[in-house]
Amino acid sequence: MELPELAWPAVAALPKTTPIVFPIAALEQHGKHMPVFTDSLLCGEVMRRVKLTPVAAKCLFAPMQWLGNSHHHLDFPGTLSASPRVYLDLIKDLATCFMSHGFTRIVFINGHGGNIVPSQQALFELKQEHRKQSDLLLLSLTYWDACGGPPTNIPNLTQKSMGHACEWETSMVLRLAPQLVVGDVKAVPEVPHGKAFGPGYRAWVM
Repeated sequence: MELPELAWPAVAALPKTTPIVFPIAALEQHGKHMPVFTDSLLCGEVMRRVKLTPVAAKCLFAPMQWLGNSHHHLDFPGTLSASPRVYLDLIKDLATCFMSHGFTRIVFINGHGGNIVPSQQALFELKQEHRKQSDLLLLSLTYWDACGGPPTNIPNLTQKSMGHACEWETSMVLRLAPQLVVGDVKAVPEVPHGKAFGPGYRAWVM
């Protein structure tokens, strides 16, 4: 079910256990060869395929939230971003709109790495604020984590982990909209992942 296509009485009539699905992504730089709308484009395709499955008939899908937390990309023109706290409050409010009408299952399907922590924190805060509501289920899932990562499904990839404007993302855009990819990607040198301080965390910018 698509939220934009329904009148409010139809939404009100849904069972309160209907999963409300919020796709969240971004509009930000993706190197010199990829469009700034890459994350939203790819997350949108993932959602299109999800909607072809039987479970989709039991869910209510909100429109794509294309504005993400991308401040770490602001050195590159064309990036649009909400600062972390603004973004966190934005998606928290999206969930609260449905919770205020009694819906108890909220799911964020994420397509941008910078949204992972804010979306998890938004749901964590909501759960604390409604801690006495035992039927509340709040979930956040990033699509590339859900499918096991690139090497699991495409063993001949050079890059063995998900990155930014990486081999996997580039392959997906080449499949969906090759006219949006600039230049000969076979000539693009691999950019190795830096030392991320795993399993710890190191603050970073692009």
